[in-house]
Amino acid sequence: MNVSQKPPTIISPDRTLLGREAAPNVEYFEYDNRIVRNFAIATIIWGLVGMLVGVLIASQLFAPAANLGNQYTTFGRIRPLHTNAVIFAFVGNAIFMGVYYSLQRLCKARMFSDLLSRIHFWGWQAIIVSAALTLPLGYTTSKEYAELEWPIDIAITLIWVVFGVNMFGTIIKRRERHLYVAIWFYIATFITVAVLHLVNSMEMPVSFLKSYSMYAGVQDALVQWWYGHNAVAFFLTTPYLGMMYYYLPKMANRPVYSYKLSILHFWALIFIYIWAGPHHLLYSSLPDWAQSLGVVFSIMLIAPSWGGMINGLLTLRGAWDKVREDAILKFMVVGLTAYGMATFEGPMLSLKNVNAIAHFTDWVVSHVHVGALGWNGFLTFAILYWLIPRMYHTPLYSKKLLNAHFWIGTLGILFYAVPMYISGFTQGMMWKEFTPDGVLKYPSFLETTLQILPMHMMRALGGTLYLLGAILMAYNLFKTMAVGTLTANEPAEAPALERAYTPTGHDTYWHRWFERKPMPLLLGSLVVILIGSLIELVPTFMVESNVPTIASVQPYTPLEVQGRDLYIREGCVNCHSQLVRPFRSETERYGDYSKAGEFVYDHPFLWGSKRTGPDLHREGGKYPDSWHYHHMREPGSMSPGSIMPAYPWLLTQQLDVSNTSDKLRALQKVGVPYDDQTITYANDDLKTQAQGISDRLAKEGIKVQSDREIVALIAYLQRLGTDINKLEK
Repeated sequence: MNVSQKPPTIISPDRTLLGREAAPNVEYFEYDNRIVRNFAIATIIWGLVGMLVGVLIASQLFAPAANLGNQYTTFGRIRPLHTNAVIFAFVGNAIFMGVYYSLQRLCKARMFSDLLSRIHFWGWQAIIVSAALTLPLGYTTSKEYAELEWPIDIAITLIWVVFGVNMFGTIIKRRERHLYVAIWFYIATFITVAVLHLVNSMEMPVSFLKSYSMYAGVQDALVQWWYGHNAVAFFLTTPYLGMMYYYLPKMANRPVYSYKLSILHFWALIFIYIWAGPHHLLYSSLPDWAQSLGVVFSIMLIAPSWGGMINGLLTLRGAWDKVREDAILKFMVVGLTAYGMATFEGPMLSLKNVNAIAHFTDWVVSHVHVGALGWNGFLTFAILYWLIPRMYHTPLYSKKLLNAHFWIGTLGILFYAVPMYISGFTQGMMWKEFTPDGVLKYPSFLETTLQILPMHMMRALGGTLYLLGAILMAYNLFKTMAVGTLTANEPAEAPALERAYTPTGHDTYWHRWFERKPMPLLLGSLVVILIGSLIELVPTFMVESNVPTIASVQPYTPLEVQGRDLYIREGCVNCHSQLVRPFRSETERYGDYSKAGEFVYDHPFLWGSKRTGPDLHREGGKYPDSWHYHHMREPGSMSPGSIMPAYPWLLTQQLDVSNTSDKLRALQKVGVPYDDQTITYANDDLKTQAQGISDRLAKEGIKVQSDREIVALIAYLQRLGTDINKLEK
């Protein structure tokens, strides 16, 4: 950092707004724009990659040929690649871009350490590349938005700490006493994401890229959706709200509509949001009290969420003429509107009567993408369009392309969301419809799948339009960079922060204490988010009656453990749930509803969040072994019209049994009651069971060696949901 003392100069009038007198000395320093530029370029590149993969997987849901015929590009393998790319690569880099630019100017200080900035940037890109390599290879925990294996989780933790040190170091050495509202959201984001990541990522390693969740079944589900919902809250929402509070007033040249509303918005949002995770598990095996807490706080969440949206939109009071002329502000307005829509619909989806219809359907997919494409995407685009010309000191290359991007992107959102709403409603109604005779009108799940194919085609068109808009933006911004010149170290000046200070006038307002002290603000945020977290999580782990055991439920055999890991590797949980809810429509279609005690040995849980295919919890014994063999070889041979990809490699690849004992030993450490003898002779038991399946297949005219992967997968599928039947017998 370049800092020097020069003779006193005229101080800008805004230095007296908080009741201060101008400092006698002015310090000269430089803002680091290079790190902002780096994160901006990464945002653009990873955004294009993530959106391209999104269009590919959208196409796979109506054209199985789009799976490209190999095991590394199937929907199950690359769907988590898409979500990780858009959340952590596109949005993550955008957050760091927005924070690094705004934090320096709000603190009137260069970032604490240029070295930490570089470590943060390159470390985050390395994490993204590692995700892009491991997920298609099948190295996944299967936990939504937390699929990355344990070494990458450790790397994320280390880089997040680097970011935190750099951020708090900058705040501590600031030349502006007041911490603006954007910084509050940045601080809450940092501490909450850290807590969420650490708790949800507790894993027992088996090998370098294989682990098992420390939690099982119901408890794992609660921790995962406490994490999953709040990853949306504190990675996709709070940092963007902080950026909205900084960039929207700058773009509109207007003050924030209500500062007091921003205070209420901040504290209410972070307190209420953390409780809402259980609304993802309504009508599940989760205890009813936890489900009810999730519903109550989800409904309450409307107030602070809409408080933020209203504060943003009313900031534009008197600037609507400018909005009509400025496409960048149009992006902000549509983004805020999408935020309002998504945060209204989320609480509505948490109502049990709505959730009973919408859960597991495309309705939820549409809901998520209204937020992702509208709120995160459009705000990111606006900030990029606003930042790049300023850092390169040149006008935007083409305003026509800017306007074209806005309209193409808006059409893309509509073509994506509307068909998915229709598709979701269609699914929910068809799954539940009975004839006058009291039987399911559409007993085959495939009937619903075929009905919604046109909507999936429309969704892919919408995604393609959105991607096209992003390509126009990339071209526009890279041309702008080519014309201009980056000011890597932007000169700035500000009075040194006074050590002694007595508040006067309106500065006696109680919240000013938080607004001047970063560590109390950090601790206050931590306490607020821990209240709901502990009340929901601790009883579920400490009170045995929350997860009653079932005597007939036994651990998986060694072969079934290997088959379950293949199921996880292939990403089957991305399309199939393993949770029969207590509705007549589901028990008639699938079998007895799921009990909490059935999942006590499931590390991780595999309840799923979307039914692209039917539920599999009662799959065991439903079909002969040969059916599963042919279904994996060529799905259409067993289910004509199926959109499921074929898995021919399972029929030929040899099952790796070198780590069977290690897997059972790791599961033993997390509470699965395997004895030492079972672990020692695991592969002997595995081979015996595998030979039995191979012999049964041979009797049905299928010759397959007992050491093939398909045998292990069949063993697992035939086990699903059968323990409860043993008790009944």
